[in-house]
Amino acid sequence: MAESPAGVTQGDRAQQIVDVLVDAFSELMTADADAFRTKFRKMAADPFAFYRGTACLFYADMAQLEDRWCDERTSRVWIQGDLHAENFGTYMDGAGRIVFDVNDFDEAYVGHVSWDLRRFAASFALLAWRKAFSDEVIAELLGGYLHAYLDQVAHFTRLDDDKSFALVRENTEGAVHRVVLETSARSRSRLLDRMTVVEDFQRRFADGRRTRRLDETERDRVLAALDRWRGTVSPPRRRRDVAYDVKDVVATGGFGIGSAGLPAYNVLIEGYDQALENDVVLSLKQGNVPAPSRVVRDPQIRAAFEHEGHRTAVSQRALQANASQFLGHTEVDGVGFVVQELSPYELDLDWEDLTEPEEIAPVLAQLGRATAKVHCVGDADSDHTLVPFQTEEAITEMVGSRREEFVADLVDFAHSYARRTQDDFRLFVDAFRAGRIPGISSSG
Repeated sequence: MAESPAGVTQGDRAQQIVDVLVDAFSELMTADADAFRTKFRKMAADPFAFYRGTACLFYADMAQLEDRWCDERTSRVWIQGDLHAENFGTYMDGAGRIVFDVNDFDEAYVGHVSWDLRRFAASFALLAWRKAFSDEVIAELLGGYLHAYLDQVAHFTRLDDDKSFALVRENTEGAVHRVVLETSARSRSRLLDRMTVVEDFQRRFADGRRTRRLDETERDRVLAALDRWRGTVSPPRRRRDVAYDVKDVVATGGFGIGSAGLPAYNVLIEGYDQALENDVVLSLKQGNVPAPSRVVRDPQIRAAFEHEGHRTAVSQRALQANASQFLGHTEVDGVGFVVQELSPYELDLDWEDLTEPEEIAPVLAQLGRATAKVHCVGDADSDHTLVPFQTEEAITEMVGSRREEFVADLVDFAHSYARRTQDDFRLFVDAFRAGRIPGISSSG
């Protein structure tokens, strides 16, 4: 039987994939098998979709990898945790700026700084394979990403305030600049028109296939959770106050590949004034166990968080530096939830029309700068104590004079892990089709 690059048989690797998925998701599979059947069908689309849904497998592999690019400090940096190519986009920060940045924090944790870089690099190699780029072109583009990352890290060592840095309209270019401009043209009223209806001058959520009305008991539990959330937000200066009066509540679902099976609610609140166009939609989503935490065993890190909703909110504040005024956390029935606005001012970077290396190169350079920013703002300058040093200084010292070696090693990893993921994808699809994932049958 053919063997994988790790030196185990395909049968062994297939079983490992199944075991890791079951270990990571068994409770959620039991709670909502249909959601996971849908998740796995989406993952079966292609190797990149499979990779997006299997951060748990990536970290199981990282636990077996000798990481040349970590030391005492760079092994405990605040990381995004699932840094793939489609986890970048825009949001409106607490100061009202449209910012291009990392935009998903469900898997954020404290771990090896190289894990984010490896995960992104392999994801781009998979995405670029779909565009039929040669290995040489992929290597050149990833080299641009990694050099831009290191350049920005070095720049932060010369700044007194790294929180002031952001990728905005004035300092972006190409596809990144376009998505910032497109975001600025969006409006809250359009979001409300899509999600709500107005009857007798009162706004409520529209009924639909992906929403569920609550009985009085469940509604009271959600409203109590919302009261607890209000004590966790930190409204920034220069923004208007919000009334917070609740207009409607529904249970909802339909999140992405990474959030299947997680309970969630949408809450409609009175916005900045009594005009209907200023109402605000909040999302309450159950926090998930972050994939890096399955291989990071430091009890001090785990003890820093009350629950996964708290971890997600704290992580997002650390990594964004100037987060939305609505970001906070709460509990429903003793389970942690993260709370944030369903903002109209969020737009993912669309890779579909980026087909040529010449237009992708400046995009990757800007993604490198954005990655450096999230790593370097969540350190001793932020309002937590988990990373009590300057991340930019730790990374600079760790790489030292080995920049070219660092870049070459991570590019080689991207190629090899992308090939491994393509093999893993086929093993996963075969296992799913054959009904070998306990509790989840492909036939429904």
